Amino acid sequence: MSGGRRRRLSILLLFLSLISLSSFSLVANAAFNLPTISFDQGYTPLFADFNIKLSDDSRSANLLLNRHAGSGFISAKYYDYGFFSAKIKLPGNHTAGVVVAFYTSNGDVWEKNHDELDIEFLGNVKGKPWRFQTNMYGNGSTSRGREERYTLWFDPTVDFHQYSILWTRNNIIFYVDHVPIREITRSEAMRGDYPSKPMSLYATIWDASSWATDGGKYPVKYEFEPFVSEFTDFVLEGCPVDPIEQVSSGSTISASASACSDKKAEMEAKEYSHITPEGRKAMRWFRENYMYYSYCYDTVRYSVPLPECVIVDSERARFKETGRVKFGSVPKRPRRKRGKARKHPKKSNRVENQGQADM
Repeated sequence: MSGGRRRRLSILLLFLSLISLSSFSLVANAAFNLPTISFDQGYTPLFADFNIKLSDDSRSANLLLNRHAGSGFISAKYYDYGFFSAKIKLPGNHTAGVVVAFYTSNGDVWEKNHDELDIEFLGNVKGKPWRFQTNMYGNGSTSRGREERYTLWFDPTVDFHQYSILWTRNNIIFYVDHVPIREITRSEAMRGDYPSKPMSLYATIWDASSWATDGGKYPVKYEFEPFVSEFTDFVLEGCPVDPIEQVSSGSTISASASACSDKKAEMEAKEYSHITPEGRKAMRWFRENYMYYSYCYDTVRYSVPLPECVIVDSERARFKETGRVKFGSVPKRPRRKRGKARKHPKKSNRVENQGQADM
């Protein structure tokens, strides 16, 4: 087969995969049937409330970053496991150095042994796509970063897309538009590295010029301010608890935690807590086409993969020993035919893992 025919076949297969992925997302969306809340029902400003703009009905919130400050909000309650979701539209144009984060944490209660689950969007220079990463910390295990980095199959600045974090006693799943992109299954070997203490949900936009884009090579350009990240369709599913009560109770099961047993079981029975065979196919397609770094394949960093890593041969073949994708292993996007030009759409200061700044 000639190079031209192989390229056309690759483009066709990619196009068919996108259609299949979109169909799966629509079906999953209907199956999740998630109730949404207003901002006022579940959240409160975290910092720089002058840069938080709510809609009249409080169903949407915009976070702004300008030369004065970033901004962020936090859930009003802590949750003993949960499902956290929102539809997000990211800033466009030149976003180098800008980070939009949607994550869970309890660092303000357990400063030295906090838990955290991250979806962090890493801006880029004009004309380059947004990148994002997922990460997990348990019991203060910040020395063992578990980053995976990806691009997207759509432009996240054009429209809203849903991003979700499932966290149960047994597994963690990160979703994009109801497509599972990463699953972590709890094992005894993980010990305290698996997040297990109540967490709040955070959303922030902030200046990460020192590391976010090419290791700090491209800082935020404030001539493009304000950078606006839009949030709507808020979902907070889980059992609210008092973390102070958890701390004071020590090894004793607190009353609020005990009362959560039924809620945990109910959540773990939901469809979003399990990946269907169709979901597995969608996740495999995403990871084989859009994941460009994984700590599980980074043998320079970890000579022995961390215990939760599931080594997939088709994934491993794409990566170097550094966990970075090999040149040419990601299908090229189809080139536009020559002719008449067509118009097209163009945190607070919390501690971030900067060890793998831009890969």
